[in-house]
Amino acid sequence: MRGLRGRGRAVGVAALRVLVVWAVSTLTMLALAAVLPDFSLQSPGGDSVTRTAVSAAVGAGAFGLLSALVWPLVVRAFLLVPALLLGLTVFFLNGSLLVLALALIPSGRGQAAPQTAVVVAAVMSAASSATSTLLAVRDDAGYGHRLVRLAGRRARRRQHHRSDGPGTVFVQLDGLGHAVLQEATRGPDPVMPTVAAWLAKTHRLTPWRTGWSSQTGASQLGILHGTTEDVPAFRWYEKETGRVVVSNRPSGAAELQRRAVRRSGDGGLLALDGASRGNLFSGGADQLALVMSVAGRRDRYHRSRAGYFAYFCDPANATRTALSFLTEVGREVFQSLRARGRKERPRVGRGGLYPLIRAFATVVERDVVVAAVIGDVLAGRTAVYADLVAYDEVAHHSGPRHRDTRQVLRRLDRCVRLIADAAAHAPRPYRVVLLSDHGQSFGETFAGRFGLELGDLVRAGCGLPVPRRARRTRSGAEAREAARAALKRPEESDGREPSAPIVLASGNLGLISFPDLPGRATREDIERRHPSLLATLADHPGVGFLLVRSAEHGAVVLGHGGAEHHLDSGLVVGEDPLAPFGPGAADVVRRAATFPHAPDVMVNSVCDPVTGEVHAFEEQIGSHGGLGGEQSRPFLLWPRLLSEPVPAGETLRGAEAVHAVFRRWLREAAGPEVPLGGSGPVHGGQRAPAESERTGAGGGAVPGQGRGEPEPGPAAGPGGRNEPTATNVSRAMAENRLSGEDATAVISVSEGTAPDNSR
Repeated sequence: MRGLRGRGRAVGVAALRVLVVWAVSTLTMLALAAVLPDFSLQSPGGDSVTRTAVSAAVGAGAFGLLSALVWPLVVRAFLLVPALLLGLTVFFLNGSLLVLALALIPSGRGQAAPQTAVVVAAVMSAASSATSTLLAVRDDAGYGHRLVRLAGRRARRRQHHRSDGPGTVFVQLDGLGHAVLQEATRGPDPVMPTVAAWLAKTHRLTPWRTGWSSQTGASQLGILHGTTEDVPAFRWYEKETGRVVVSNRPSGAAELQRRAVRRSGDGGLLALDGASRGNLFSGGADQLALVMSVAGRRDRYHRSRAGYFAYFCDPANATRTALSFLTEVGREVFQSLRARGRKERPRVGRGGLYPLIRAFATVVERDVVVAAVIGDVLAGRTAVYADLVAYDEVAHHSGPRHRDTRQVLRRLDRCVRLIADAAAHAPRPYRVVLLSDHGQSFGETFAGRFGLELGDLVRAGCGLPVPRRARRTRSGAEAREAARAALKRPEESDGREPSAPIVLASGNLGLISFPDLPGRATREDIERRHPSLLATLADHPGVGFLLVRSAEHGAVVLGHGGAEHHLDSGLVVGEDPLAPFGPGAADVVRRAATFPHAPDVMVNSVCDPVTGEVHAFEEQIGSHGGLGGEQSRPFLLWPRLLSEPVPAGETLRGAEAVHAVFRRWLREAAGPEVPLGGSGPVHGGQRAPAESERTGAGGGAVPGQGRGEPEPGPAAGPGGRNEPTATNVSRAMAENRLSGEDATAVISVSEGTAPDNSR
């Protein structure tokens, strides 16, 4: 019954659109008849306004009907027309159809000179096309069909040999926690009906655990490049260079990717026949769009903003996205005023440029990424990884479970359905894997709850003057820097006093560095310099625990009332400061303490053991970046035909473990292949990992990462030469030393064939 009502509604909507387009065409014809001297809709003696309008309606209807019937019949004939004459042919045919339509008006009231008929036909076609586009702005089905059609044309122009095995699309729903997804897929009317149907029939769902740094920079680097080593937070200060590294800025993302490739010795998850869309990192892919790590490059192979041009060159896409952008700006203004009027608490400021930034993340970036993924699917690419940041951006300012974010989840569900529908037209079968990089924890900001910023508390503990008015800490949401990169704006500077301690925020994780103390400052150094600081921080009601390094005891966690947890020895003094953060907290904090760029002091906010609420050190009521609440529990949703991520009863821990699972799934799809050099077996275009990688369990550590092993070099072939293997070529591509075409040539030579230079 529900299906019949749905089909009836669709038929009614389609009929209404036809009537609206007809009416617009009629008005256009009347307007042209009034201004063009050689175009008439009246008899020689003149007609009433009503009769003239009827003549225009008949002429417009006949022209539209003839266009719909005749155009499909002559499309094949256009293949015989030279390209230079094609435009003239189109105008001639349109004009001829209009003359024929006018002849169908009773009593010979429609008359037009041949040259005028061409002009009238062109204007009427443009008016009806624009009207149809405007009416289809909210029509996902029509929008999806148009994307499939356009992407299919591009795919046919650049089609090349593909494996017969299935491809894989990884769609990252940024910031969506496991528990929130479960709630969104339950009940008779779920918020995400497409995902709910998958869970009921074809997919399975499991949570996984992030490290201490529960944010996109660490998680996505681990998933795409296999390591999260030395990524202590979203942003951090490096003493040897005197600069702040920020994960979502082009320079920061590029540096993190270079370091990851050097550590792992591998190009990335997408190194062979892959595409990276809307991500911070490339994953080694040569097909890129809106990728932050290459956004600062200007050469022909790393024009990440080219994804915008490929999407907006179609007027229908531009119209749909522009109108949706304006609608989203209005929606945010209304929702912000409504929250203020209802006196919702907690609440953060949502003025200034935020409505534009939100609309960029929830509309522009979403539409461009989805269109690029559909193009990749129709081109038959082996692996595609895309990040949709809409939910994460809105949840930062509205909360993870607010009605505002539920609306965003409904629209993201439609995006997932568009991608799945496009896969039905692909040249190979596809498996769609959904995942998130972290969750979000709710709670009032630290400044809102306690009346001062973390930086002010640090200054007070150091005996430095504290500003009377608390300063607002800028949100580090991914969309802000993505928008700046899209607009070619320079990166923002981090102005600060040279002698003062540097205090940075990453959600509810704070980082404190003393630039005038060389190297990693020890607990003893800090207490000699600022005797009250550590006690002031540890005993504050908004602080859960601190991490410092002691010259005597190694890594030490400090808590309220003098409590300590010595991570190297396991000794606990008083009540364990890490106990409220659950099992596994000591492991992830211990690992972060070994990072070369770990700050002098790391501060994690308190977490309510019942509600899971935390207090972000920046302007976010939905936050992530530290420990506490749901931020460390993202999800993985995979097709049942794939192998289990981990054995039953075990937990998938760490982004490196997710990377190993994804590699295994890609190998399962492609099967074994002949190696390109002396590096050992290569499966499905990826190097064969060690046994600990294949399990995907344990601590998520990949052999050779973070344990002091020497950096792996190129594989040596016969005679000691460095042979071009798949691993080495993909590594070079990820480090941006080779272009996609250069890498293809190297692979061709390694297989004993001449490179194809026909392009």
